[in-house]
Order: sequence, then C-alpha cells, then structure tokens
Amino acid sequence: MPDYLAQRLNMVESQVRVNDVTDARVIQAMRDVPRERFVPTSRKATAYADAPLEVVQGRFLLEPRAFAKMLQLAEIAPTDNVLDVGCATGYSSAVLARIAARVTGLEQDADLVRIASETLPSVGASNTVVVQGSLPEGHKARAPYDVIFVNGAVEARPDALLGQLAEGGRLVAIVKSGAQGHATVFLKEQGKIGRRPAFDAHAPILPGFREKVGFVF
Repeated sequence: MPDYLAQRLNMVESQVRVNDVTDARVIQAMRDVPRERFVPTSRKATAYADAPLEVVQGRFLLEPRAFAKMLQLAEIAPTDNVLDVGCATGYSSAVLARIAARVTGLEQDADLVRIASETLPSVGASNTVVVQGSLPEGHKARAPYDVIFVNGAVEARPDALLGQLAEGGRLVAIVKSGAQGHATVFLKEQGKIGRRPAFDAHAPILPGFREKVGFVF
C-alpha cells in the first residue's frame, strides 16, 4: 500500500518549502490535508506529483508549488471569508478551511459539486460549503469576500468576481497572456482595483475565463 503520508510530507519539503513558502499556516495545512482523497483511484499514484493533476476531463488540481505560493500571496487571515473558484473535487477548499474562517467552494459541474460535498466532511472541513454556479459569475449570496482564490488561469480580467471583494480584499489567479502565465494578486483599496504580478506560473484556463475574440473584418 502506498505511504501517502510520506509522499505528502515529501511534497511539502521538496516542492513547497524550497520555493520560498514561509507561511507556517499554509505549510501545516498542506501537511495535514490528504490530497489523495481528492484524486480518482486511477490517478492516486500521481497525487503528489509536481504538475497540474487532471481529476476529470479538462479539470485539474493546481500543482503544489503554485498552489502554495498563491495561498501565501493571498495573505489569508484566520477571520477571512473566502470564495474558492473552480474548487473541482474540493482539495483547495479543504486546505483553505484550515486557514480561513469560512470557505465557499464554487463549481459549475454537478458531479464535481457532489464529490467535493461528500469528501470535505471526511477531512474535517466543517466550515466549508460547496455551491453550484457559473465560475466567472462567482457567488453573490455569501459575498463580500476577503479573499477570492481562482484555481486556474484566466485570460480576461475577472470583473464579476472582483465586484464581490470586500474593501481590502484580495483575488489571486494565474493571469495568462499568450504562452506566459503570472500568478497575480488583485487588491481592492478605496473601492478601486489594483493588480500586482508576483511570479511565473502555469495552469490550464478555467471554463469561462478565456478572452473573447471579436469579429475581424
């Protein structure tokens, strides 16, 4: 039987801590959450690989390095209300649940909502709910959010999500332009949105976040 605990600890030591992740709460949460619980049986052998992990066709968990660095970039406080966009099978929500006060996992696929909703209680994420809806539109019912965490790349500025940030709130996503991707934090201050690219990162583009291409004449 695979020793998933050893693999998880090795992931933290070899992929997270060595990449300038120093937030003790992020490190501990990633040590605690069994990532293999959120991965299909056929892919459990690669649950801790240093690459995006496909959990259903076209949907991925972020690779651990980028995920950890994005969590740190979001500067999540223990009192924060977090929206986890594109939570897939729920792994990201499980980690966030150990850092924040309240987490809303957002998924548009009914099967993923069911899987995440069934798995999260088994890892103690009692402060998390999973809702179904359009990823780019967010979830207004539990807004405003102190943090919005986007599990993937976006080409277009996520204006509907930014509109659900609280004052002082942060949205973290991988902004993709051409072949380049940069983990970026958007910050709401005095009602205005600023942005700061932080580090190179790559991930598949989430559904609904591609730049719309206009007609060319």
